Amino acid sequence: MDRSLPSAEALRQACSFLFVPADQPARVAKALASGADMVIADWEDAVAPQAKPGARAALAALWPSLAPAQRARLLVRTNADGTPWHADDLQAAQALAREGLAGVVVPKAESAARLAELAGALGAGCALMPLIESVAGLDAASALAAAPQVARLAFGHLDFQVDAGMRCGADEAELQPVRVALVLAARRAGRAAPVDGVSVDLADDARLRADTERGLRLGFGGKLCIHPRQLATVHAVFAPPPHEVQVAERLLAAAEAARGGVCVVDGRMVDAPVLALARRTLQRQAWAAQRAP
Repeated sequence: MDRSLPSAEALRQACSFLFVPADQPARVAKALASGADMVIADWEDAVAPQAKPGARAALAALWPSLAPAQRARLLVRTNADGTPWHADDLQAAQALAREGLAGVVVPKAESAARLAELAGALGAGCALMPLIESVAGLDAASALAAAPQVARLAFGHLDFQVDAGMRCGADEAELQPVRVALVLAARRAGRAAPVDGVSVDLADDARLRADTERGLRLGFGGKLCIHPRQLATVHAVFAPPPHEVQVAERLLAAAEAARGGVCVVDGRMVDAPVLALARRTLQRQAWAAQRAP
């Protein structure tokens, strides 16, 4: 991904989001060098309750050593509103936002009004990425997506299953309607395609690929990751294969030659939806080509 992009645009284009515990600053620095599009320094689930003040302090201490381009790729996940740590997290995030933090991942997001309050507190330069992790969050998805400074939605499917009392199979077919609903909510609000949840089995590369491909088919534009070894697979899935790029280029070239008239490529009429998909394919290819190794 182009590292010169403004942070909000980088967040909208990113396809890989790597979680790292914020109480381990060396791992935050390694994550930023891993090739992940965006890094999420976690103050929530990855940090034990007694270590949360130290996690905030560790990230603050690391901050001066980070270049502006690194800060523009860094998000923090705060603890949820209503927890004993949220107020201190927000205060710490405000300080980082003034110094170039790309955005805040909002767990257990359920209220658009609360997102608006967070946006005001963090300032216009700090984007929000609400995590939909509950039935109430799903019910409010359209309003959450449309809230100020929301760059895109993300799906916390593990917490969602617990909240809904679901027992999903390995392919999570039971969650397909939920995923589609989030894609549609993002589209209605004019936001970037949402980010799908994590794949927890680090040894199962086939499952990771299948999970990522499912998300792409359903309209997701990115995936949350929990280990750097997952990045290559996620990037490979979201980068279109060469034959798709070649077809897209041929379609657009034929349409340009037709100067707005009807054209046929390989016996298929080329209409507006086909061209829109071709342009999207080339956009994905451009993002993949810009990604730093």
